[in-house]
Amino acid sequence: MTSIHPTALVHPRAEIGEGCVIGPYCIIGEHVALGPRCRLHSHVVIDGHTRLGEGNEIFPFASIGLKTQDLKWKGGVTRTEIGSHNTFREYVTVHSATGDGEATVIGSHNHVLAYCHIAHNVTLGDHIIMSNVATLAGHVIVEDSAVIGGLAAVHQFCRIGRLAMIGGCSKVVQDVPPFMMADGNPARTRTINKVGLERAGISEEAQAALRQAYKTLFREGLTISNALEQIEKKFPQIPEVQHLVRFIRTSERGVGK
Repeated sequence: MTSIHPTALVHPRAEIGEGCVIGPYCIIGEHVALGPRCRLHSHVVIDGHTRLGEGNEIFPFASIGLKTQDLKWKGGVTRTEIGSHNTFREYVTVHSATGDGEATVIGSHNHVLAYCHIAHNVTLGDHIIMSNVATLAGHVIVEDSAVIGGLAAVHQFCRIGRLAMIGGCSKVVQDVPPFMMADGNPARTRTINKVGLERAGISEEAQAALRQAYKTLFREGLTISNALEQIEKKFPQIPEVQHLVRFIRTSERGVGK
């Protein structure tokens, strides 16, 4: 059964799914919808036009769905859309979008550790880990299964590729390619994310191809366009390599070399 602590303030028009547990001193706004079996430990604030799927767990003093910090805010209806089975630890902040009709979107099975910040218009995929105090500026896109190290900061409009890993305290000002590790200030692409690839069950053939693609892109002194041409001509066109090439070709900020 749904359990709401008597000190919690839940708007009568909020939608609370079956089996939710809402702890002491939580505040739930009028336009919030919680899916089944969400658990809010205590002192959690969820407001704005915010919708969560099932089985999310939110720890004390997290704040989700409130107004963007972006000074371009002009009013309107903005949304925060969150999937299922995510964890938001203490003091996490997730802000709604900036423009009328826009949304901040988070997928499912993500693990967002204490003090992380997810800004307006961010899009997160699934199975992402953000370590403590990792910060995503507005309009950042993070693909599935990426890992963002503690105290790392990602600049507006950057993209973090699938199964990429960012080292702690990194300053990310350009896109981080999928399957790679980036580190530094500013962050540079260092090597493939070997451990992440193995844990994800990526084949040995794909890992070898990605390792050679990394060398072609970042160690042979070629321009990015020439390196991509070589990869397309000489490398086996397995899905991981194709995804890497597409990601870099569509990069607007470039990739950290």
